[in-house]
Amino acid sequence: MANRNAATTSSESSPGPVAESTRITSLDLVRGVAVLGILLMNAVSFKFGLVPYLNISAGGSETWLDWSVGVFGEVFVDQKFMGLFSLLFGAGVMLFIERASARGGRAVLLNLWRNALLFIIGILHYMLWDGDVLMIYAISSLFLVAMRKLSARALIVIGAVIFFMPIASDLLLQSIANSTDATLAGIWTHPDAEPAQEGVEAWLGLGALLSYFMRGLGLIIMGAGLYRVGFMHGDMSAKAYRRFAIVGIGGGLALAALGVVLVAVNDFSNHVAFIGNIPNNLGTIPASLGYMSLIILWNQRQDNWLKRRLRAVGRMALTNYLTQSALGVLILTVLLGDTEVNRAGALAFVLGVWALQLLWSETWLVRFRFGPAEWLWRAATYRRWQPLRRA
Repeated sequence: MANRNAATTSSESSPGPVAESTRITSLDLVRGVAVLGILLMNAVSFKFGLVPYLNISAGGSETWLDWSVGVFGEVFVDQKFMGLFSLLFGAGVMLFIERASARGGRAVLLNLWRNALLFIIGILHYMLWDGDVLMIYAISSLFLVAMRKLSARALIVIGAVIFFMPIASDLLLQSIANSTDATLAGIWTHPDAEPAQEGVEAWLGLGALLSYFMRGLGLIIMGAGLYRVGFMHGDMSAKAYRRFAIVGIGGGLALAALGVVLVAVNDFSNHVAFIGNIPNNLGTIPASLGYMSLIILWNQRQDNWLKRRLRAVGRMALTNYLTQSALGVLILTVLLGDTEVNRAGALAFVLGVWALQLLWSETWLVRFRFGPAEWLWRAATYRRWQPLRRA
């Protein structure tokens, strides 16, 4: 189990990598699982675009295997791994400020500059693929910095409230869509459908984007509070983590399954495009915390090769996230753009990238102190050269 005090203590007086002995291994492991899990849903967007990402009947679902892959993704993956990643980002902001403060630096200003750089990275990533989440994280960090002195309980409560606020928005958006008979061509139905209400559809898309931002912001703020109480460090009892895992995963996945059933029994109609998301949204926090609890319990068991490789993936999370997008766009969008590929085929791509990243992350970190993207980000943050190769 990682020592929580190690998170705020460093023997180095200058910026540099966290010493191996002071790393919070549970954070690395959760981050590694999260960044690999995110690819399961992003791969759908690389190949099929936004609409089949949201609506499994809109593309890529040709056989029973494709439908199984799609339903599995909706229940077990969609929002859960992004939830983990968002919670971890909130923890990372707090951890960075703590360590920068311990070194006597201007922690808040340094963090703002760091996330301004992240926003630029997000813009560049968005130019490659329009599913970028880094810009949302960078903007959300401003809100978190403003609330950083609140208690852990306040951060958790405020984060949860912000996360659940879009539920009211979903109800309103669904009402508007139904009353105007908008076809939601760019959001839900087949991409080639002709929108009946172009102006209304633009507002619905804006509302959906705002809801997406609010959920990300809520999770980030909540993650900061969970970090402060030691949840992510493994400070709680094994019994408590088991309880979180059983209740969170059981309840969260049941709600996600309910959402899939609600949409399916309505024949994937536009009339459930927004409200069909509500059960899954309600289940995201408990499911994400349940997943995190299971990973933390696993982290406390005896080490093995898979955990070591997953931690390496987590330590290179930014590099691996960006590389997934580059490979996804290159292979699924460009090289296979005119080739018939279903959801099962996209899953095969995911498995291949997983194997590649599990292999190269540990291999790279044996020789180098940071992942390539992490090194560039750190050097730009501190505006000084950072040693890359290990001695």
